[in-house]
Amino acid sequence: MLRSNLSTRPFYNERAVGALLVVFAIVVAAMTLFNVSRLVGLSARHSELRSRIETADRRAGELRAQAARARASVDAVTLDRVTRATREANLLIDRRTFSWTDLFNRLEATLPPDARVTAIDPSVEEGRFIVTLGVLARSVDQVDAFIEALEKNGGFADVLVREERTDDEGQIVASLEGVYLPGHEAASAELRGKVRAR
Repeated sequence: MLRSNLSTRPFYNERAVGALLVVFAIVVAAMTLFNVSRLVGLSARHSELRSRIETADRRAGELRAQAARARASVDAVTLDRVTRATREANLLIDRRTFSWTDLFNRLEATLPPDARVTAIDPSVEEGRFIVTLGVLARSVDQVDAFIEALEKNGGFADVLVREERTDDEGQIVASLEGVYLPGHEAASAELRGKVRAR
């Protein structure tokens, strides 16, 4: 037997189509609600951030104005006096931390035989100890050896010969200048051992 549908309107499952359309409408409505809520939240956040930026800009302007007033109210003479007093205090502190014993130990440990230190003049320049040494030696080689030993083991840097001459007895009289590094560990156990051995 042959079956066929001869109606003018074919049969459709209208309930399934209706259910799918309802589900689709619910999904679209949910997504729309989500997007609207996100838009509202982002707008509120944008307004809050804009308010905070304006507050920060106002505060920065106030601070710049205060800084300008503070700079204008500083008395140059007083500032100069305070700066000089600070330098003086730092110089006194630096002199107090200068150890003559440590310097003498280093010089004794590095001084070649038959050479002598005749003068020591420490000073502080730009926060560094500059030491000028008068040296009496039998030869230029002894002076050079002394400079090398000071830079290698004696806690000195940039030692230069400022003056060098020969006296009436044929000895070398030299004036050396270098940066002294107190607390430099190069003149540690080995140098202290040499000092004790002498």
